[in-house]
Amino acid sequence: MTKQSRARLGTVGAASALLTAAVVLAAPLAASAHVHVDPATAVAGGYATLTFKVPNESETASTNRIEVDLPTDTPFTSVSYQPVPGWSAEVIEGPLPEPITVGDATLTTAPLSVVWTADDGVGIVDGQFQEFPISVGPVPDTDDVVLPAHQGYTDGSVVDWADAPLESGEEPEHPAPVLVIDRSADEAAGHGAHGGGADAAADTAGGGGDVTATAAAASEGPDPLSLGLGIGGFGLGAIALVVAVVALLRRPADEQSRTEVNA
Repeated sequence: MTKQSRARLGTVGAASALLTAAVVLAAPLAASAHVHVDPATAVAGGYATLTFKVPNESETASTNRIEVDLPTDTPFTSVSYQPVPGWSAEVIEGPLPEPITVGDATLTTAPLSVVWTADDGVGIVDGQFQEFPISVGPVPDTDDVVLPAHQGYTDGSVVDWADAPLESGEEPEHPAPVLVIDRSADEAAGHGAHGGGADAAADTAGGGGDVTATAAAASEGPDPLSLGLGIGGFGLGAIALVVAVVALLRRPADEQSRTEVNA
């Protein structure tokens, strides 16, 4: 076997090894896909449009029901949904575990959940995802809001995306969507303007405008956009490494060829 042949075989082997490594490393990232909320941050005291992105993770059944639990300790007083073709939706209201004071009012009932149900013959099949937008407000003045989601399938199974974030920072097995509250505007204005000793619920009652939350890093783990960018960047890096290896391996072969021609 000539030196040129051995160089070509070495190049092919190096490229195959690098591509295999890229696939192996990317697999755990792809497997982390789950129900999440976008944007992952909302401004305290305002109103926000939240979109729940639901991928189907079953190869044999389709998703035909989604239920999102709303907070009861810092409830949203207003919840509405955007129609999704092929799906019916309902905002479920009910009694709170205990009365909540918001401004001058005492709440004993509030929106507790939002349920989407697929029409007959409609659902999210393997390889697809669906978006479910809602409008909520006022956004509570708190650190974050956990929004557990329950994903029902046509085979009767239900996946509860209800695990709160772990203190270790690692992603739990079934992470719940988490809405991080942006309190910077409230902190800049100072709590004194709200009456000093008023609680967080009273602070949120002053929010009258319709504020659209801006996108931010989700605390429950990588979202699809971040996931895609990460995998894409890794792939570009792997390609660049392959090109560099090819250039290094071809150089001795090219020099040998020029030497033989000159001889």
